[in-house]
Amino acid sequence: MEKQGLLYEGKAKRLYNTEDANLLISEFKDDLTAGNAAKKGSEEGKGVLNCKISTQLFELLEKHGIKTHLVKTLDDNNQLVKKVDIIMIEVVVRNIATGSLTKRLGIKDGTVLPFSLVEFYYKEDALNDPILNDEHCIMMDLVKSESDLEELKRLGREINSILKKFFIERRLNLVDFKVEFGVDSEGNILLADEISPDSCRFWDMDTNEKLDKDLFRQDLGNVKVAYQEVLNRILK
Repeated sequence: MEKQGLLYEGKAKRLYNTEDANLLISEFKDDLTAGNAAKKGSEEGKGVLNCKISTQLFELLEKHGIKTHLVKTLDDNNQLVKKVDIIMIEVVVRNIATGSLTKRLGIKDGTVLPFSLVEFYYKEDALNDPILNDEHCIMMDLVKSESDLEELKRLGREINSILKKFFIERRLNLVDFKVEFGVDSEGNILLADEISPDSCRFWDMDTNEKLDKDLFRQDLGNVKVAYQEVLNRILK
């Protein structure tokens, strides 16, 4: 399968057309951004690590019945994926309060939430990805019906349940994560984009050391070393 022209370039990946209209090649980049790209950087090898991490986690989720866009990994940086129409809603699942949740609601950083919180954000960089409620989503025609929103919430919680257990066994707290979904040519809702330390927060269960993109956001340490540690634990 060969790349046949750039379809889209985002902050972390490039998507290329292929000879098959229903398949794309997703190339993971080394770029790092924070604050809707207000802060930018690059870490050589980050793309390779994210591709490997995301591949492992998507395959894990597939084994547990979560349908994804991943077809196969082509090489260190590239995945072959199903072409989907991305739903313009970022689904964020939170287990521990930190980041924007603590700023918005005044909850103490590090507070374990009484239940896993699912939030929707509008996938629009120009508006700084504002938070949405269900009525916003319906009003803006981001989904066809309220049942689609319930399905996104269900999938978010199910993914969380699978990943949280997986990472506890590897002495990592899954603090929160962001996932995106798309609709394929047959109308199926599939998990798309990626799951990696770019889109998740991981804290070591013994030290509370951060092993995710917050290292870049907050100038706390070496991103590549942290991402490699996450991959090492996944492969245990």
